[in-house]
Amino acid sequence: MGLPPPGLWLKRLWVLFQVALHVAIGKVLLTLFPRRVKKNILAMGEKTGMTRNPHFSHENWIPTFFSAQYFWFILKVRWQRLEDMTEQGGLAPNCPVVRLSGERCSIWDFMQGNRPLVLNFGSCTPSFIFKFDQFKRLIEEFGSVADFLIIYIEEAHASDGWAFKNNVDIRNHRNLQDRLQAAHLLLDRSPQCPVVVDTMKNQSSSCYAALPERLYVLQEGRILYKGKPGPWNYHPEEVRAVLEKLHS
Repeated sequence: MGLPPPGLWLKRLWVLFQVALHVAIGKVLLTLFPRRVKKNILAMGEKTGMTRNPHFSHENWIPTFFSAQYFWFILKVRWQRLEDMTEQGGLAPNCPVVRLSGERCSIWDFMQGNRPLVLNFGSCTPSFIFKFDQFKRLIEEFGSVADFLIIYIEEAHASDGWAFKNNVDIRNHRNLQDRLQAAHLLLDRSPQCPVVVDTMKNQSSSCYAALPERLYVLQEGRILYKGKPGPWNYHPEEVRAVLEKLHS
């Protein structure tokens, strides 16, 4: 792979400035108006279910906002979205992934005829895990007419990165074995569909701009539905609406 084109570097510099300004202003406001800022963050947390998650209090995650780890993660996510290769109605990238057995395959290997294929990108983030049962209900209700695939990507809240208190203790994946081991934790939750992991080059996560979590519906090699990026806009119920419309 060569160097990114000059236009991309300029976009990255602009995003770097935006994120740095966001974090700087956030730090100042959190210092001067802590109650108001926390109220606003809690309002955003309501969208992800964080405020309803019995395993987390707001003190587990709000104090981590605008930290250095927060800055680097948000910058990574924003830079990744500059290289989003997907559009609704467009061709779905056939990225390589790895089965939990270690066998290498690709996303299109899980398509069967004209059946929709639901892609669920995520890791052991609180919002992804909190809505895991919602995703499982989709499988139970639509498994006869659609296929489902969970793609485990890099950790959004690794214990050595932008960490939340009381979260699963998983460090950033240093190799494929680390990622496979982390993905095995999902098996304890009986996912009811295949689970694969992204490559260590994060190819599927990059092509689908999936970090920290995202939902897609593919059909016959094309993108039927492109969910907005999580955590604020990660909504399994939107996939339900798509599948219901397809099979009404």
